[in-house]
Amino acid sequence: MSIDYICQKVKQTTHKYRTSDPGQLCRDLHISLLLSSMGGERESCKGFYLLQSRQQVIVVNNDLSPELQRMILAHELGHALLHRKAAAQKAFSDFMLFDDAGTLEYEANIFAAELLISDSQLLSLLNDGYADIFAAAKFLDLPAELVDFKLRILQQKGYESVAPPLLVRGDFLKKVW
Repeated sequence: MSIDYICQKVKQTTHKYRTSDPGQLCRDLHISLLLSSMGGERESCKGFYLLQSRQQVIVVNNDLSPELQRMILAHELGHALLHRKAAAQKAFSDFMLFDDAGTLEYEANIFAAELLISDSQLLSLLNDGYADIFAAAKFLDLPAELVDFKLRILQQKGYESVAPPLLVRGDFLKKVW
């Protein structure tokens, strides 16, 4: 699925429900959100999405910081809106082992970046002295990798921006703590 398609899905969803807050979107979309202790180690599961008997559920590790919980929720919401058919067969988590996991995780990261960071917000930060993505990420209270995804989205949209300095993999959330 293309970056343009994912961005359009974010735009349609946020326009329809008049919010970009992932928690509110879950409520509006009737997706059950559960917070559960899943361990405080770096290797611990951070969250997952599943579809069982037509009931959509997102579980987020409440041992994470509130900021990271919000990002994980946005990522899992991406799975809910982009990968529902695949989820009917398997739950999505950072422990996925099937063949297209990399692609699906990449797409969910694109969704999260587009949902949580507006084009104007990031462009304004970069133009106002936050010359590198690490400073912008700190200001936004998000991992630099997610800001890197957003810069790639901006490039796809035709904005002339700083070339992303990172080569982010779809599974970067495994390493974030």
